[in-house]
Amino acid sequence: MVANQEFGGLGATDDAIIQAVIFDMDGVLIDSEPIYFEIERSSFAHFGAVMTDEEHHTYVGVTLESMWQQVLDKHQLTVSLEEVFAYHQHNVMQTMLAHANLTAMPSVERWLSWLHEQHIPIAVASSSPRALIDLIMDKTGLGRYFEVRMTGEEVTNGKPAPDIFLTTAEMIGASPSNCLVIEDSRNGVQAAKSAGMRCIGYRNPGSGNQDLSKADLQISSYDELWTLKDTLPFEASSPSLAKLR
Repeated sequence: MVANQEFGGLGATDDAIIQAVIFDMDGVLIDSEPIYFEIERSSFAHFGAVMTDEEHHTYVGVTLESMWQQVLDKHQLTVSLEEVFAYHQHNVMQTMLAHANLTAMPSVERWLSWLHEQHIPIAVASSSPRALIDLIMDKTGLGRYFEVRMTGEEVTNGKPAPDIFLTTAEMIGASPSNCLVIEDSRNGVQAAKSAGMRCIGYRNPGSGNQDLSKADLQISSYDELWTLKDTLPFEASSPSLAKLR
């Protein structure tokens, strides 16, 4: 594990208590990024965008709409955003619906169960569309842990802007400074830090070559994080958990 000394680690002072944990979904709760990469490569090829791995990895963590707008601009494609977005979103939903091996990250359920036992509110905040979040929550069985699910569709600016995390904290009823985010992408880590939250960077090879250096702590497994649970400044709270409508 790697602590970011510039950011002082996760901290244990009274004003740095962790009262809520916000999880990204893809690459953090489920190792779905390799699946998305294959679907995206198929869609890129369909519309004539020649994509390097380096460029492709820069889109991890952003909304589908933002990704496709950037691809259209960079590759000067003549098709409309609406056309490529609809084509690609249909491919994603159909592929994920039919996928037989959507499983939660190893040992993540032990963490989620422990957080529930400690009465630490948790939420998922993902750039993915709500329909895809709900599908994955149902297929992996993780849905029962998350009363609050925030999507990139419901905020003005997607990651790396902080909007999604600030809105999630508001939904939970926690101060941003008392929230801990777990993210696997450079865009996600930047969003969390811009929101004034502490962040654990999850090093997932399936998410590509991501710069997680701005995270307060970097891990490569939930088993690794589990060894630290008694040293992290968690404090149970009772904020109002409002379900998203």
